[in-house]
Amino acid sequence: MKQRIITALVLAPLAIAGIFLLPLKFFMLAIAAIFLLASKEWGRFVNPKSTSSTVFYVFGFVLAITLMLLPIEQLWNAGGIHSAVYSGLIVTAVWWFVSLILVASYPKTSPLWARSKAVKALFGLFTLIPFFWAMIVLRSVNIHHDFYYGGALLMFVFLLVWAADTGAYFCGKRFGKHKLAPNVSPGKTIEGFVGGAVSSMIVAFIGSILFDIPSEKMGLFFAAALITTLVSALGDLSESIFKREANLKDSGNLLPGHGGILDRIDSLTAAVPVFALTYLLWLM
Repeated sequence: MKQRIITALVLAPLAIAGIFLLPLKFFMLAIAAIFLLASKEWGRFVNPKSTSSTVFYVFGFVLAITLMLLPIEQLWNAGGIHSAVYSGLIVTAVWWFVSLILVASYPKTSPLWARSKAVKALFGLFTLIPFFWAMIVLRSVNIHHDFYYGGALLMFVFLLVWAADTGAYFCGKRFGKHKLAPNVSPGKTIEGFVGGAVSSMIVAFIGSILFDIPSEKMGLFFAAALITTLVSALGDLSESIFKREANLKDSGNLLPGHGGILDRIDSLTAAVPVFALTYLLWLM
């Protein structure tokens, strides 16, 4: 626990500084580095018995292709966000619906995908590519008029997820009796899940004041925050089934006390794209 706290105290300020202070292109490079580290860890899900970096290179190649097809300068136009981003985020929403089915039906349906390296790699692309682009999209919102606004949006999503994790931990420890997904993550409880959602709604209430959300959009704002919170738990559970199939406790050992990069961003890989989609559809 001591090592975990020390690592968190180092990582949190770095993450906050990166979100608010880095120019967009340097921020993109930082997220690309996180993407590549996560890709290397996903390779262990695809083939836990191999040290091959094939998945790392394939994921990196796919990311490079998307960057060539959609240069960051063309991300926004006079009419709003580029249509390709909308399409990609909608595909992401479909993927997380599929992921919900995989988690809910685990382990009954795992034989349909667990034996296929190609399918597991595809699941990784559906998880990490949208996460990369959603991070860039949210950070770049209104950046030419207010450099810090997009950073505040991203920080809001991070705080929703952190509040959900913290609330779930303490409420689960104090009140937890009923298992949320016993076949996937036996330690998680329904009581903890509800506690996490309530904690996130407190963050959403504070966010609604700081962002000065107009009254006619208040309901949509809280709906977006709640959906983001719920899907963040799905991101965590989704990674858990891949670790179980690969017989891994952690995705890696890069972060002392925390495991790997994927262990730290699993909730965010779902929360950030879903919040980006709801923001673009409802709140802009």
